[in-house]
Amino acid sequence: MIPAAFDYVAPTTVEDALAALAQYGDEAKIIAGGQSLLPVLRMRLNAPEWIIDLGKIESLRGIRDDGDAIVIGAMTPHVVVGSDPLVAEHASLISKAVEHLADAQVRHRGTFGGALAHADPAGDLGAPALALGAEFVIQGAGGSRTVAADDFFVDLFETAIGEDEILTEVRIPKRTGWGSTYEKFVRVAHQWPIVAVAATVRVDGGTIAEARIGLTNMGNTPLRARAVEDALVGQPATDDAVRAAAALAADGTNPPSDLNGDADYRRHLATVLTRRAVLTAAGA
Repeated sequence: MIPAAFDYVAPTTVEDALAALAQYGDEAKIIAGGQSLLPVLRMRLNAPEWIIDLGKIESLRGIRDDGDAIVIGAMTPHVVVGSDPLVAEHASLISKAVEHLADAQVRHRGTFGGALAHADPAGDLGAPALALGAEFVIQGAGGSRTVAADDFFVDLFETAIGEDEILTEVRIPKRTGWGSTYEKFVRVAHQWPIVAVAATVRVDGGTIAEARIGLTNMGNTPLRARAVEDALVGQPATDDAVRAAAALAADGTNPPSDLNGDADYRRHLATVLTRRAVLTAAGA
């Protein structure tokens, strides 16, 4: 299908983009890489009168070291994030998740912030960002504010970004030296995950000292497997110990039922993938 007619503006600064948002209000939609919005427009599930393109705002691109955190600009393409040495060293879970994200064409066009702002519970970046304790910097007419990952994902396709605000960057605390992996289960290559698990683990002398685990497509938002995290601390990085903790992975979740599997199937998958992810991240 062909999208409904719309007008288009491409500001070159965040301030100009915010001014356009204020001017056009509910009649406008922001486009970043377009990999989520364009299909929606083509199917006419949304028909805004104005499209505000952030692609010319250079200040929203790039990755920098900010002491105890890595800062990723919201308009930074996935392919840049996935190949960046700072991300690989200090936030390797993000690098590994990006490897599994869609296909090469999408990774070249799609943006890190755009995917997170879209907040699809089956998206590949939400669970890693949640597990790593990311912080989201959101700018509006009144200035910037920072929202913790625990508070950023509000509901299905809904975040803490206000209608008159723009996500400008994501701050990811360094987890240097932690092991990590992203276990994704699909039926077809490049598919949205039926279930995926993002795990990053710090092992000290063969014992799990800290563990942070995010779940993809196990509810309306990305989720932390906190019961598993708590059960892993102080345990040896062995199959038996990890298996016992991973059995708690589905606690507190509300997975969907669809053509790819019902809720009980996803709960089972979560326990299996969590065990694999933790063992891999722990180097066991």
